[in-house]
Amino acid sequence: MGDQPTSNPMIELQGDEFWPLSEKPFFEVVITKANVKPSYQMVIPAKFQQTLPSCSIHTVLMFGGKNWEMTYTCGSGQRKFDTNWREFVDDNNLKVGDACVFEFLECSSTKLVFRVQILRGDIPSELLRKLKGETVDAPIIID
Repeated sequence: MGDQPTSNPMIELQGDEFWPLSEKPFFEVVITKANVKPSYQMVIPAKFQQTLPSCSIHTVLMFGGKNWEMTYTCGSGQRKFDTNWREFVDDNNLKVGDACVFEFLECSSTKLVFRVQILRGDIPSELLRKLKGETVDAPIIID
């Protein structure tokens, strides 16, 4: 794993502002019931797990000028954030259908740092059903 990221100074952004991703690794998660009340679980996607250490380590999520401290854990075959993930969810009012992009900024022997973008999921329910592979009734057109 690398040490700290090179060059680019961090840009201070507030609220739900967006920025282009750097060339650093990232993963995205569409928020599901398991990520929010009552479970509050955030399992790291399998495709990204090889990028992270295979030990538990202090982790910081950065969003909107604030930091949330938690632990990235590697127990029982799942790599995930510990129960402090709940504070991030509640403080940022995450809901099912929102998406988070976790950009990997730092990995050292003592800390992981992710910058997070939150994409609010104000997606029409018809489109969500289509994305999930459910059938959507087509309108009937009468000439």
